[in-house]
Amino acid sequence: MKFLNTNIDNVNMAEAIDTIDDFIKDGNYHYVVTPNVDHIVRLENDNEFREVYKNADLILIDGMPLVWISKWLKTPVKEKVSGSDLFPSVCELAANKGYSVFILGAAEGVAFKAGENLKKKYPGLKISGTFSPSFGFEKKPNEIKYIIDMINKIKPDILAIGVSAPKQEKFIYKYRKELRVPVSLAIGASIDIEAGNLKRAPRWMQKAGLEWFYRMFRQPKKIFKRVFIDDLKIIKVYSKYKKAN
Repeated sequence: MKFLNTNIDNVNMAEAIDTIDDFIKDGNYHYVVTPNVDHIVRLENDNEFREVYKNADLILIDGMPLVWISKWLKTPVKEKVSGSDLFPSVCELAANKGYSVFILGAAEGVAFKAGENLKKKYPGLKISGTFSPSFGFEKKPNEIKYIIDMINKIKPDILAIGVSAPKQEKFIYKYRKELRVPVSLAIGASIDIEAGNLKRAPRWMQKAGLEWFYRMFRQPKKIFKRVFIDDLKIIKVYSKYKKAN
């Protein structure tokens, strides 16, 4: 359905997992994005990012502020499906169905640690490989080729990439045909969360839409500008598309 400056799939977590399961089985290459406030703001001025969203196979609302906006627009979404919740759920699906997962992102050794923790959490999970790319890897053709060749050799069913937005989404979109993975997920900080390096807000804060507040106190330099300068532009975006309706 139409939501502000993009389209979204109005599904809950269970339906999203079923859709991803179908993607893995159909023999094509798919990718999933999870828009939050930052994404919606970026979509206003980033043409490449708009192309990423235009061609995405599954678009899931990430963040309570967007859930509230959907209600104000009288087109309520069923459920918030954040990348940090989706990734472990996909790993559970993979463990149950025998699918393999490749984890790409985070600092050296973090993806491996996340994979080990996920295997303990979901017995039978196949982590087929992990790789932590260098800073600025997206501008290094040799490293990109190395990553693509490695993933082609391993042939995972699922690629989970967490290298911050919009870099991760653009990488998936640009190289999706060369990567040849049934399902690619852009998962942001989920690798650090699963490795135990980053703690999520308590569940009650997540439901109340206060996860940003919790993260700001844990990562003030990273979060303050994004929340109080960049993301406040959502007010202008909301006003623009509310009038259009």
